[in-house]
Amino acid sequence: MTYALPPLNALRAFEAAARHLSFKLAAHELHVTPAAVGQQVKALEARLGVQLFERLHKQLILTAAGQAYLPGVSEAFAISRTRPRN
Repeated sequence: MTYALPPLNALRAFEAAARHLSFKLAAHELHVTPAAVGQQVKALEARLGVQLFERLHKQLILTAAGQAYLPGVSEAFAISRTRPRN
């Protein structure tokens, strides 16, 4: 059995949105539109089969699944930023 990792852009969108609890602020950080962040997160949720955010009127809240997923994704990005590149 092979395991394919989720797309990197979707993981970046999720991680930024989770840190800011805002698609708008995540979009600003990633230099894309809020709709693009929302689409990436929605695609990631579909791929994982879980809802990562609860979308309320003008409010974004991490679900329990999102809270559980965030530390691993954040740690992976932190490691990738500190590793020397060849």
